[in-house]
Amino acid sequence: MNSVLKAALFGATALTLSAGSAFADFNLEVLHINDLHSRIEAINKYDSTCSDEEATAGECFGGIARVKTAVEQKREALSGGSLLVLDAGDQFQGSMFYTKYKGAPIAEFMNGIGFDAMAIGNHEFDDGPEELLAFIDAIDFPILSGNTIAAEDSVVHDKFEGYKVFDFNGEKVGVVSVLATDTGETSSPGPKITFEDEITYLQKAVPELEAQGVNKIILLSHVGYKRDQEIAAAVDGIDVIVGGHSHTLLSNTDEKAAGPYPTLVKNPSGDDVPIVTAYAYSKYLGDLSLTFDDDGKLTAVSGAPILLDASIEPDEEFTARVAELNEPLEELKKREVGESAGEIIGDRTVCRAEECSMGNLVADAMLARVADQGITLAIQNGGGVRASIDAGTVTMGEVLTVLPFQNTVATFQLKGADVIAALENGLSEIEEGAGRYPQVSGMKYTYDSSKEAGSRVISVEVADGNGGFAPIDEDATYGIVTNNYVRGGGDGYAIFAEKGMNAYDFGPNLEDVVAEYIGMNSPYEPYTDGRIVNVAK
Repeated sequence: MNSVLKAALFGATALTLSAGSAFADFNLEVLHINDLHSRIEAINKYDSTCSDEEATAGECFGGIARVKTAVEQKREALSGGSLLVLDAGDQFQGSMFYTKYKGAPIAEFMNGIGFDAMAIGNHEFDDGPEELLAFIDAIDFPILSGNTIAAEDSVVHDKFEGYKVFDFNGEKVGVVSVLATDTGETSSPGPKITFEDEITYLQKAVPELEAQGVNKIILLSHVGYKRDQEIAAAVDGIDVIVGGHSHTLLSNTDEKAAGPYPTLVKNPSGDDVPIVTAYAYSKYLGDLSLTFDDDGKLTAVSGAPILLDASIEPDEEFTARVAELNEPLEELKKREVGESAGEIIGDRTVCRAEECSMGNLVADAMLARVADQGITLAIQNGGGVRASIDAGTVTMGEVLTVLPFQNTVATFQLKGADVIAALENGLSEIEEGAGRYPQVSGMKYTYDSSKEAGSRVISVEVADGNGGFAPIDEDATYGIVTNNYVRGGGDGYAIFAEKGMNAYDFGPNLEDVVAEYIGMNSPYEPYTDGRIVNVAK
C-alpha cells in the first residue's frame, strides 16, 4: 500500500448518512487544497521556507512537488474511478515566488497536476483584476465565483462562471463557488467588482442547477469555516462544502484541529452536510470519499487530510522546475528598497529587552499600512525581529533577513483591559530574553521589570489623534495590528486568539510592508522616542 493510501486511511472517519436503498450507488473521490499562498517550496513547522538542515532531518512538509505526487498516487489507486481535484482559493501571495512571478508558475503547476476547478480567493485580487485575468488566461480548468460580480467594463467580465457541471458517465456533479463578501476590504478588486451575499446567491444558484438535472452539488467556497457552517444551515440542496479562507485544520486525530473531518451541519431539511477544509500552505491534501444513491442523495462519507510529510516523495520534474524558478530570486534579494540615514538596531539583546529602532520601524510600518481601517495600535513581538540594518542603501535581502518568517499583517479588535494583559504577557519573560517582548506603535507604556511577572505594567497611554496621548480606557475597544503568528496566540499572546474580535490574519506580507515603508520615507531616519520605559533601569 503506498504512503498516500496509508495516510488517507489512518484516522479517516466513515459516516453513513442515511440507510438508502439505491441500486446504482455513485462513488466520488474529492481531493482538495486551499490557501496555498505561493508556498511552492516545502515549508517547516512554522509555515516558512524549509532549510537544508530541516530537510535533512525530515522536518519539511508540503510543497507543490509533493502535492503532485500525492494526487498522482490517488489517481493510480482509483484506477479510473470518479475523481475531482479542487482548490478552494488563495493561490496568490505569500512567498518570494509570487513577488517575483505572480500567477504564472502557479498556473503552470496547477495545469501539470490536473486540477478540475478552483474557487477565486480574496488574495487572487491582491494585484487587481488584471493579474487575475492573466492567471485565468493561463489555466486549463475553470475558476469559479458565483457571488463575485464583475461590471461589464471590468477586464474579468465574463471570464469566470458561478458553477461548473461535471459529467461522470451520466452522473452530473455541480461545483458552485462563493467568495467572502469583505474581499473589497481585504484585497484590491477595485470599484468594478462587487460581491453578493453568499447565501442569497446560493439560494438562487442551487435551484438553477437542480433544474438542469444536477442532483449532486458541491460548494467550493472561500468564506471560512464559520461561514461555511452558516451556509450549510441556511441553504437546501448543497451536498458537500469544500472550503478555504480561514486556514482551518479539520481532523479526527489532531488535538489542534478546529473540528472533525468532515464537520456535519444539518441543512434546513434536516440532512447532514459534510464540511471539509485542509489548513493551508500545501501542508495537507484533503481526501474525501463520497457515496450517492441513484437519486443523488449522499449516503456515506469518509476521509481524512493527508499530511504531506517526508513519506511523500516530491515529484522529480516539479522539483527541478521549482529549483529553476528559485535561481533568479537571489537577484530579488539584492533589490534596493530605499536608504537609511543610520543603523536600524534589530539586535536580539536589545529588541527583546527595551524599545529598539527596528521594533519602532516594524510597528510604525504595520500601523501606517492599516490606519485607514480604523486601526490605532500596533504590537510586534521583539523575537520577530532578527537582525539590524546598516546605514546606507537598504536591500530587500536585508529586509528579509530582519523578517524571514513570511508573516502576514493581522488585524483585530480588543478591549483596553486585554491590551494591558497582552503587554503583561510580553513583559513576563524579559529575564529569559524571550521573543514575546512587545515593540509598539500608536501607544506608549511604562513598566517595572523588578516586579513579578504579571504585575509589571504601570501605565499605558494611547495616541489621542491630536498629537498627544491619553490613558487607555479598559472598557473601550481598540483596533490592533500585529503579525499573524502573534495574533494566533504565538509567543504567549493567547489573549489575542481567545478575546480578539473580527480577526483577519491574512494581510500583505510583513516584509513587503516594511520595505514599502522604508521606500516611502527614504532616507529613513531610525529613532527611539521613549514610547517604552522601564522604571527599574
